[in-house]
Amino acid sequence: MRRLIILAALVVALLPAMASAQSPRQKLYVTNSAGNDVTVVDVATNKVLSTIEVGPHPHGIAAPAAQDLVLITIEGGKQGELVYLDPLTDKILKRITIGPAPNQLAVTPDGKWAYIPVNDGHYEVVDVPAGKIVERIFTGGRPHNTLCSHDGRRMYLAPMGTPKKVSIADVSTHKIIAEVPFSNVVRPIAVTKDEQRLFAEVDNLVGIEMADVPSRKMVHRAPAILADKHKKVGSRSHGLAIRPDEKEIWECDVEHMEVHVFDITGKAPKQIATIPMGGRVYWLTFSPDGKMAYVSVRSRNETAVVDTLSKKIVARIPAGKEPKRLLVVTLPDGK
Repeated sequence: MRRLIILAALVVALLPAMASAQSPRQKLYVTNSAGNDVTVVDVATNKVLSTIEVGPHPHGIAAPAAQDLVLITIEGGKQGELVYLDPLTDKILKRITIGPAPNQLAVTPDGKWAYIPVNDGHYEVVDVPAGKIVERIFTGGRPHNTLCSHDGRRMYLAPMGTPKKVSIADVSTHKIIAEVPFSNVVRPIAVTKDEQRLFAEVDNLVGIEMADVPSRKMVHRAPAILADKHKKVGSRSHGLAIRPDEKEIWECDVEHMEVHVFDITGKAPKQIATIPMGGRVYWLTFSPDGKMAYVSVRSRNETAVVDTLSKKIVARIPAGKEPKRLLVVTLPDGK
C-alpha cells in the first residue's frame, strides 16, 4: 500500500513536466532583409536557436495550417527564389526560381497554392507540392503584399503604385473577381476572418483605412493620434496585423518609432494605445493565442516582444541585418 502511495505521488509530481513535454513547441522566424539569413527564436524562452542562411535579402514568409513547411521569398540576387524550409529540422528542402524581387507571399491553409508578388506587375501562383508556377496574375503597380482568406478560397493582392486598390482573386480559378479601392497607394493589409472588413495602410497616412468588403468601398479613415513632437516629422505606416481575438488591430509607425493599437469592436477603428519601440519599426505578428506581439525593430536589428494586455515590451531579441517579416510556427505535438 505504501508503495502505491509513493508511486501516485511521483506521478502527480511529474504531471507538469509531462504536460510541458507534450505541449506544442513554437518558433519565431524573422527574415533579415539586408542580410542573407533568417533568425529562429524559441518562443518559450525568447532565445535565439539558430540562424539559417537562405539567400540574399530574404523578404516574405508564410506557412500552411499544418505548420509543416515554411516558405520564404528571396528578393536579392539575379533572380527571385522561393525557399522551402522544414521547421522541424530548420533545413532547406528545396528552392525554385520565381519572378524578380518577390515580396510578401501567402499560402492556402491546405498548403496547395502560394501567391507571390513579383516586381513585373504580376502575382505568380505556385503549385507548392509540385514546385512550379502555374499562373501569373497581372495587377499592375509593384506587387508587394498578399493575404489568404481564413477558409483558403480567396487571395487578397495589394500592389503598390498606381492601382491604389486591393484585388481579390478566386483561388479555384486564379482569376480576379473583385477590387477594393483605397485613397492612396496601398501598403500592408489585414482582413477579418469573416471577410467583412479589410484594413490597409496607405501612403501619406500614419494610421489605417477600413473598407467594407461586400460593398467594395472604403468606409473609414483613422489617422493615428500623434504626440506634438511627431507632427513635425514625416513618417509612414508599414506593418499591420489583427490580434487573433479580432478585438484590436496593431500598426507600425516607422519614423516615429511607435506601434499604434486600434480597437475594432465598433463601427470605426478607435486608437487606444501607443507603444514606443525605441527604433524604426517595419512589421509585426502575433502569437497564435494573441498574448504576445512580435515587432521588427529594423534600425536596432532586433525583435521586440510586447505583452498585448499591458502593451509593454517584455523582451528584446537580437536579429540579423534589418529584420522585416515575422512568423510564429507551432510544431506538431511531441516534435
